[in-house]
Amino acid sequence: IRDWKTRLSYFLQNSSNSTKMKSKKVGKQRTYFRPSPEEAQLWSEAFDELLANKYGLAAFRAFLKSEFCEENIEFWLACEDFKKTKSPQKLTSKAKKIYNDFIEKEAPKEINIDFQTKNMIAQNIQEATHTCFSAAQKRVYSLMENNSYPRFLESEFYQELCKKTPITSAAQGT
Repeated sequence: IRDWKTRLSYFLQNSSNSTKMKSKKVGKQRTYFRPSPEEAQLWSEAFDELLANKYGLAAFRAFLKSEFCEENIEFWLACEDFKKTKSPQKLTSKAKKIYNDFIEKEAPKEINIDFQTKNMIAQNIQEATHTCFSAAQKRVYSLMENNSYPRFLESEFYQELCKKTPITSAAQGT
C-alpha cells in the first residue's frame, strides 16, 4: 500500500501543479483531497464515475502503471483532449502525435488494437476529423472497463479507500 500511496501522491501532485498553473490565470486554486469512503464507493457503481473524479482518475492511473498498462488511460485521455480541439491545424498535429505515440508499430506507448483499426486510423489521420480515433478509443475503453477496472475495484488500495476509519476517543479530543 505504501508504494500505491507514493504513486498516487506523485500523480496528484503533478495534476495539482498543472491545475494550479492554469488556475492562477483565472484566479482559482483547486486542491485534491482523499475522497470520503462514500465517494470512493461511488466509483464501483460505474467506470465513468471513476474517470470523472480527479482523485479516482489519478488512483486508476497509478493502478494501471503498477500493472504496466498505463498507455491505455493515457491514450483515452489524449483522445478526449483531441475531440475538444477546435483548430483544424491543431487537429492534424494532435492526430499525428497520438498516432506516433500510441498507434504506429513500435510506438513508445503502443496500445493493443487490431491491425484493421490501425490501418483505418492511418488512413483517417491524413484528413483528421474528431472521430478518427473513435473505434480505437472505444476498444481501449472497453478493455479498461472489462479488465482493469474490476481488478482496480478488488485492489488493496481501493479497498483501503472505501474503509471507514473508526473515530477513536483520542481523535475526538476527549
